[in-house]
Amino acid sequence: MQLISQTAVEGRPGPNFAARNKQVDATALTDIKVFTKGQPYALYRDLREHAPVAWVDEPISGAGFWVVTRYADVMKVNSDPQTFSSQRGGILMGTPKPEQGHPLLTRASLDAMINMDAPWHLELRREHMAFFTPKYLDKLKGRIAQEVTSLLDAMAPHAGEEIDMVEHFSARLPLYTLCELLGVPEPDRPKFLEWMHYLERAQDLAMQQRVGTLQLSPDLLTFIGAFNSNVEEMFAYGRDILKKRRAEPREDLLTAIANAKLDGELLADEYLDGSWLLIVFAGNDTTRNTLSGAMRLLTEFPDQRAKLVAQPELMANAANEFIRMVSPVIYMRRTATRDTEIAGQDIAEGEKVLMYYGAANRDPAMFDNPDALNVERANADKHIAFGYGPHVCLGKRVAQIQLEEAYRQILARHPNATWTGDIDIAPNNFVHAISRLGVRLGG
Repeated sequence: MQLISQTAVEGRPGPNFAARNKQVDATALTDIKVFTKGQPYALYRDLREHAPVAWVDEPISGAGFWVVTRYADVMKVNSDPQTFSSQRGGILMGTPKPEQGHPLLTRASLDAMINMDAPWHLELRREHMAFFTPKYLDKLKGRIAQEVTSLLDAMAPHAGEEIDMVEHFSARLPLYTLCELLGVPEPDRPKFLEWMHYLERAQDLAMQQRVGTLQLSPDLLTFIGAFNSNVEEMFAYGRDILKKRRAEPREDLLTAIANAKLDGELLADEYLDGSWLLIVFAGNDTTRNTLSGAMRLLTEFPDQRAKLVAQPELMANAANEFIRMVSPVIYMRRTATRDTEIAGQDIAEGEKVLMYYGAANRDPAMFDNPDALNVERANADKHIAFGYGPHVCLGKRVAQIQLEEAYRQILARHPNATWTGDIDIAPNNFVHAISRLGVRLGG
């Protein structure tokens, strides 16, 4: 098959059909600085009510895109991959240019399963799904519980102090879980923390470069040099360990990835790179941010925290409610493969369509009193923070297990754990990226 990175294109400039809804200015969605204050829920509400399918002019590429904010409409787009393609342009608001950033990283970000359409996406997904069995997840749950205990033990001496939850807990648990899933040897695991540091910082810098706000400095040039070295090391490690799994298969996700086939053939190196990058990044980022976001929510809604302390059996449902409210992935892009319509709005072939998950997950047509945390919400599991349809996240159950176990133990040991109000959110309009969260565990 032809590499996705060779076929990825920007969207067709538009709009090619007149907007049928009242015009709502949604250009803030292209401004990464807006998202350092959190997701713009007031704008989402305005769009849902007055312009559920709204056109946004894009200042960088000039192509523009349609914004979809209602739950039912997001479900429609997610459910129809024949009309709304992931492969034709990828999942990002703008298709990365080869000359921007690290060329290997840019290409690998496109040559991944998340950017594929049928039949290749279904082939790869089918081979990966076989690994996520209930039996394996039960074993993984036990190891996650042990790691949560270890992390909380390490934090205990600082219980009366303000500490950064991201550094001490939220960044560490998902990386541990990821390494367990992959079957990464213990001595190699510290590398993942370092690689994630560079990938996360680079993601923020790439956003700034794309919108023209990046300023070079001696410190930034030093970072770029270290970043390039770490990216090369990360991909070299990935290729090496995946090829070892082809020679010596084991019962781990690396073996499933290494031996997956497309059109009856093992993945080419380019797709191994894409699979490696997807699992390293996606396996960590969303869970980390939901772990942190949940602490903020429990502080903002102390009555719900009290319910969980008194009734820990509610934790499984609460995990879904945390995910719904945080919605760590802000949007997903699709590209129309033909002229179509969404909620009465005509969409032209080639135009970009962006589904805003945080808006859909707070749609009052689906969720009663959607801006309030409710750990007993009857339909909390109907959130679409992990997508829906053929592209629903394979690791969503792993994320839920981590959230359930983390907060079961946190609230058992520290029922008064509190967000202090100290928070840093990265300038990123694709992922709600909490880079610092001050917490005080209490007694």
